[in-house]
Parts: sequence; C-alpha cells; structure tokens
Amino acid sequence: MEQRDYFEDVYDVVRLIPAGRVTTYGAIARYLSLRAGARMVGWAMNAAHGRDVPAHRVVNRIGVLSGKHFFGNPTAMQDLLTAEGIEVKDDRVVKFSEVLWDPATELA
Repeated sequence: MEQRDYFEDVYDVVRLIPAGRVTTYGAIARYLSLRAGARMVGWAMNAAHGRDVPAHRVVNRIGVLSGKHFFGNPTAMQDLLTAEGIEVKDDRVVKFSEVLWDPATELA
C-alpha cells in the first residue's frame, strides 16, 4: 500500500472545517497524530495555495491569524474570515472559543 502524503491528510481535515468556524494547527496535528505537530500543519497550510483548501480557517492556539502573511496581501485572511461571519480584531478571532472547531470532537 502506498504511503499517503501527510499534507493531503491535513488538507482533508481542513476541507471539513465548516464556513464560519476555525480550528488550530495544534488541533489538526493532535487529530492526525503528527510527530512534528502544529509546525507540520503550518507547513502544509503554507503549501496549500492553489488547492481547494480553506487555509484561512486555521489559526494559532489563541486565535491569532499567524499565517496571514502567506495569503498574498495583509488583509486577505481576515477578509475571508469576515466574509464567513467571523469577527477579527487586531489579527485575532473574536469569541474564539465560540467558533472553534476541534476535529477530535467534531469527527469522532
């Protein structure tokens, strides 16, 4: 059996995040049992451009848009989240715990 690329595993999870919700790099890493953890998920998100992957829905563990500089312009990530009804202030998701989607519980 061919070994699957971990980036594709990450992308499969990210594609399941509903519009109007966010998750974290660490939550995805824990769900997939990735050794290098959140950093590995971050690398996958950085390489996701041009794919059908809603990378804007993945933020850091406290709701900060830490990957925003990979979206081409400084407000693109926030603009995408705002269009889905997620409030962002000072590069941080407002009411983070209310919009947090954890694959470990949502996909159990």
